[in-house]
Parts: sequence; structure tokens; C-alpha cells
Amino acid sequence: MTTTTTLGTASPLTVSALGLGCMGMSDFYGTRDEAEATRTIHRALDLGVTFLDTADMYGPFTNERLVGAALASAPGGRDAVQLATKFGNERTPDGGFVGVNGRPEYVRSACDASLQRLGVDVIDLYYQHRVDFTVPIEETVGAMKELVEAGKVRHLGLSEASADTIRRAHAVHPVTAVQTEYSLFTRDLEDTVWPVLAELGIGLVPYSPLGRGLLTGAIAGAGDLSADDSRRSGRFPRFEGEALDANLVLVSRVQELAARLGRTPGQLALAWVLARSGRDGVGVAPIPGTKRVRYLEENVGALDVSLSEDDLAALEAAVPREAVAGARYGDMSTIDG
Repeated sequence: MTTTTTLGTASPLTVSALGLGCMGMSDFYGTRDEAEATRTIHRALDLGVTFLDTADMYGPFTNERLVGAALASAPGGRDAVQLATKFGNERTPDGGFVGVNGRPEYVRSACDASLQRLGVDVIDLYYQHRVDFTVPIEETVGAMKELVEAGKVRHLGLSEASADTIRRAHAVHPVTAVQTEYSLFTRDLEDTVWPVLAELGIGLVPYSPLGRGLLTGAIAGAGDLSADDSRRSGRFPRFEGEALDANLVLVSRVQELAARLGRTPGQLALAWVLARSGRDGVGVAPIPGTKRVRYLEENVGALDVSLSEDDLAALEAAVPREAVAGARYGDMSTIDG
């Protein structure tokens, strides 16, 4: 498989075919180990995984500092990576959530703060993390466009945006990529968002391409998650009760197919997402998150998996869209639908 992917056509950005989501290194998924996280980032660069994804809200604020420090100590440093971060989910230093903020003045101040924490002069891909329904998207993207003109940002992105929002944003300034949840477990975007990406020449950056870890087969029940893991908090209904039981049945089918092909279930699930890249002209670069070197190395193995059309069909038959139980978030109110 190719080692790079180009996101977007009007404002193209070439990134590693597989990226690295850094959120879990600082927030949401249990215990943190900054030394291991740093080793993971350095190992990613060694393996050619140079598309790094963070956000100001992760930590909050600490993940950008972690990523920046890791880059500062890595061979090649800043020039070796395509660096993506996000604004819009406003949090307080103690971790509280203020709300979604897309006001132009906030866009500018958030960018300056991210640049400082990351220790860089320019951000390769700057996303609006969630759409602010109280601010016209044209105003938010207008402020983001000013950041490009000022040389602080190279390319613009949106996260969890609807087809209509994407169209309106793209009319103000070319959108390079849309980030949203996409995996065998979450295929909603295929109905309305994917056609717009194909029409406008916008790339896709899937987060949680492993179904928040479910598709790796490493989670056999809620008890496998630490007490401080947000997947046990009620925030993710797919990890609760009967929904979890139903979803684990689907995972077992992926495990059977993976065993037949001599791969791990996570590699097979990632290979399915990677196989989407180029269809209808849409570049796809998934960003599976991990905070450990061994899981990173397993994920990179997905790049060597070649799935036939029969394999892809078998995976989709094993995990039918309608069979996945539970909403992807308990509170979908901030998702632009």
C-alpha cells in the first residue's frame, strides 16, 4: 500500500497514509504515561507515521505541550511531520467544559495559544473541532482564512460537520479535510457527507477507526476498562449492557475473519478503512489513537494488509451497519447533523 495520502484538491496536503491520534496520551482513556507517549510519537516517526493529530481541549491543553515537546526531541523535529490540531471545544484549565466556541475572536486567540503550546510557527491543518450553532460557519471560517493569510495555518479542516456546513465553509475558503468518526462500526457519513467530499475534492480523516478499541478484540467486557476510562462513564452507549454484548458478537466475527487471513482484528478493521482511500477521488487518512508503542506497531501492520473485494464484502457482511448497537455518543447535541 502507498505510504502517503493526499487530502483535498483545492488546498492539498500530503500526509502519511496512517496517522496517529494523540488524545488518549493525555485524556479520557485511563492512566497517562508521558514517557511512553513520547516514545510512541518517536517510534511513529521512525515508522513513517508523520501525520499527528491533537487538540487544545485534550488534557485540557497538556496534549499539545506533550506533542510539541516530543517533536522538539525527535530527529527531524517539526519538519518531519504534518501537524494537525483543533479549536472550538472550550475548556477551563481544571478540565471543565465551557461549550462550543466558533466566534472569530476566539478562533484567533485559540490559534495563538496552540502555536505557543506546540512550540511551532505554523499549524499544517487547523480544524474547527465542533460546529458552533450560534455563529454562522461563514464567520468562523472567515477568521480561519485570516490565519492562513497570516501564515499561522497552512490548511483548514472541519470536524463532525454536516454536508450543508461543509458546502458553506468551502465557499469561504477551501476545506482540505473533514474529520469524523468512521469505522466498520460507524458508517453514517457515507449517506450525505461522503458525496459532498467527493464533489468538492475534500479529504477524510477518520477518528476512532477501531471503534474506540472494540474492533481490536482486546475488550471482552466493561471490566477490561479502568475505572477512570471515559468509555465506562455512560458517554459511549456502545460500551454498556446489552449493547456491548451485541457489539462483541460482531467483533467475534471480525476476529474469525482476521484469524483466517493471519492478521489481528484491529489490522483488518484498519485495512478496511484504508481501502476507502481513493474511492470517488476522496483521500482517506485514518488516525487511530494509541499511547503505547506495541499498539502503534500493530496498527502500522495494517498498511501491509491487502484486502480483496471479497474480503471487504465479507467484513461488511460480518458487521452490517444496522447491527451495531447503541449511539456513538450518549449526547449527540454537539454533532452537526
